[in-house]
Amino acid sequence: MFFVRPPFFIKIFFPYIICNFSRSDKKIYLTFDDGVNEKTTPFILENLKKFEVKASFFLIAKNVLKYPFLFEEIKKQGHQIGNHTFDHLDAWKTSNDIFIENIEKANKILKTKLFRPPYGRLKPSQIKFLSKKNYKIFYWDVLSGDYSNKLTKFKILENVINNTKNGSIIVRKKFFICNFKIKIIFLQKNEKNEKKIFHNKFSFNSF
Repeated sequence: MFFVRPPFFIKIFFPYIICNFSRSDKKIYLTFDDGVNEKTTPFILENLKKFEVKASFFLIAKNVLKYPFLFEEIKKQGHQIGNHTFDHLDAWKTSNDIFIENIEKANKILKTKLFRPPYGRLKPSQIKFLSKKNYKIFYWDVLSGDYSNKLTKFKILENVINNTKNGSIIVRKKFFICNFKIKIIFLQKNEKNEKKIFHNKFSFNSF
């Protein structure tokens, strides 16, 4: 089952988790998970630069070791870096000690206190530990669904357009690895029938 928004109880029971920012400001936050990738990361960076948009990248550290030049380019362009573990571990299937060790191992490379768990999964004990270590845990309130082969590019776009509001944190899960080669469609101001007003309604920000 696919949920655009996280379960409502997340913010109630786990106030340490950030799902969105202030609803009073017309700002939204574009985020990317699971990078870096030599085929898709350059494309994303090119388009973010073209549209003058800053974003936040939650990176898998072992991928950064494969493509350090792309990691440096992300930082050079002024985007924010976040920790997505070293090996993309599932917290629910991993002991606390191993999971935390994997995060800390990644942080030696990424050097950031921003964290997003793979699959959006964390145990309460892990949340407590990360908070004590001064990590900021980020979820989202708009999951585009671009990782699913069951969703068309138009449905993915609809998910973003219809659910984004002031302060939204938007997740692109697969760095635009889409069979239909979707572009950064909701940033394009001049494409017909693609909600061109969306770009002008909000300002894009990194964390």
